[in-house]
Amino acid sequence: MNTLALGLDRTRVELKQYAREKEAVFFNFLFPILMLGLFSVIFSGQFDDPESKAIDLNAGRMFLPGMIAAGVLLTSFQTMALAVAVERDDGTLKRIRSTPLPPVAYFLGKIGLVAVTSVAQVVVLLAIAKFAFHVTLPTDSGRWLTFLWVFGLGIVSGVVLGIAYSSLGTARSVGAVVIAPVLILQFISGVYFPFKSIPDWMQITASVFPLKWIAQGMRSVFLPEGMVADEMARSWEHGRTAAILVAWSIIGLILCVRAFKWFKRGTT
Repeated sequence: MNTLALGLDRTRVELKQYAREKEAVFFNFLFPILMLGLFSVIFSGQFDDPESKAIDLNAGRMFLPGMIAAGVLLTSFQTMALAVAVERDDGTLKRIRSTPLPPVAYFLGKIGLVAVTSVAQVVVLLAIAKFAFHVTLPTDSGRWLTFLWVFGLGIVSGVVLGIAYSSLGTARSVGAVVIAPVLILQFISGVYFPFKSIPDWMQITASVFPLKWIAQGMRSVFLPEGMVADEMARSWEHGRTAAILVAWSIIGLILCVRAFKWFKRGTT
């Protein structure tokens, strides 16, 4: 079998394993979906004013970009960081390395897992937003093109950074090592709160990391054009968003090559 076929086969294995892990399914896949529902219900009354109705803005539409961005982070970065660290410590990676399976096929399986779960999550988010909370989705191709490249670059950067980050913890410690910064980044990157309401120094800090730019890119897709005035630069900054996400993807790939280990510390 060629490497691509082995990678597809490995993807099926990864999906089966992922479906059996109830904690991962909840905190990585279902969490943004549940949060969209909660926020859309809790804050629905705050968008009953004439100004919001004039621009067709409701709670679901306001929170949808952030929940999609959070979903990208959780299904790519968090999933990879947690899974690879556990597989390294429990000997799974060691066993895989001793088989004829090409290393590339293993990583293709991980990429396939993230791609399938991320796309499925976005489909569910969009369906719930549209049919349950009456969110008006974009109709022009330009916005959907922006969605595709922001989503794609977000996934790529999340996967490579997650795999590299997995080397910082063991199976016992990786939960705290990963979840704490992920949670903090969600709060300061415009996921749960309007980015303009976050203190300036937090906005500057968030701007260093990919999540802020993924969330901003998603806002440019789903929010009314007039809301661009609420951004730091009074612009959607598509060029800068693309450049930063590409840069993080390259940095993550370099870190993967340099930091990734098949065996846990102290074994060969």
